[in-house]
Amino acid sequence: MHFIITDAWLAKSRAVHLSGTRLLLSLLGLSLGLMVFAAGLYHWVFLKGAREGWPVIGALVKLVVKDEFEQRDRFMRENLDAMARKLGEMQAKMVQLEALGERVSGLAGLNPAEIKVIPGRGGTLVSGRPLTLQELQATLADLDVMTEQRVDLMTVMESRLFDQKIRKMMVPTQQPVLTGHLGSAFGWRIDPFTGRSALHTGLDFQAEPGSSILAAAGGVVVTQETHPAYGQMVEIDHGNDLITRYAHASRVWVKKGDLVKRGQKVADVGTTGRSTGPHLHFEVVVRGVPQDPQKFLAAGHHLPAPQLAQAVIADPLRGPGGR
Repeated sequence: MHFIITDAWLAKSRAVHLSGTRLLLSLLGLSLGLMVFAAGLYHWVFLKGAREGWPVIGALVKLVVKDEFEQRDRFMRENLDAMARKLGEMQAKMVQLEALGERVSGLAGLNPAEIKVIPGRGGTLVSGRPLTLQELQATLADLDVMTEQRVDLMTVMESRLFDQKIRKMMVPTQQPVLTGHLGSAFGWRIDPFTGRSALHTGLDFQAEPGSSILAAAGGVVVTQETHPAYGQMVEIDHGNDLITRYAHASRVWVKKGDLVKRGQKVADVGTTGRSTGPHLHFEVVVRGVPQDPQKFLAAGHHLPAPQLAQAVIADPLRGPGGR
């Protein structure tokens, strides 16, 4: 394509030749320039009309803003509804957790009626009219309070259950000899050495010499000595004025001051001291009064720790110390 440009003042002419590629690029550049100019002009006119309140421009601005607000409101409503449904699910789970906490509190020795809890609620969160943001925030605040109360309750129950577990571990319910059988029981009997009636203050477990003697509960070794009547003897303090005694041992594996746990080996069965044959003499002493160890060993299988001491210490037998 040829263009001839003529200058009227200088009376000159100039010929311009454009190939197909140059012509296409020129048209594209011209179109782009026109588009940029039009966009700039539209933007300037639109802004000026919006600021000065031109009727047509003002109506367009209101329409655009209204549509934008409607879209934003619809988006927020959809999100609020989704959050409300999720909040309803969380409330339902909190009600289940509250019911579970009441059941577990009974096991922990707490009275559920004395625990301040949020009353039960029902129904759905989204019903009838849409839920507002303020209502959602208020419901979240209530749920936060309920969660804090549940955490406090669970903490108390954990402490109580842990305390019960520790107490149970400190109550002598472990069989002290696993391989032997019970010989003389607790109570009045004919003393094998004097032939007179005497109170046998413990249980005798017949077993082979060297059989393991196990701690009936966790505690601290307070005595490890050779006694004229008990022979080689170990005493373990379990707290709450409760002591277990293991007598006539052939060998002792612990010393005074040692911490022992339930079922730990503390000595070997023997026949030292005032004994007619190899056996373990096992005693339970509460506040200085001998108790029937069989009550502890039997009650430990079906009574919780807080009730165990009350059950086994009732009406203790008192009398002269037989062996």
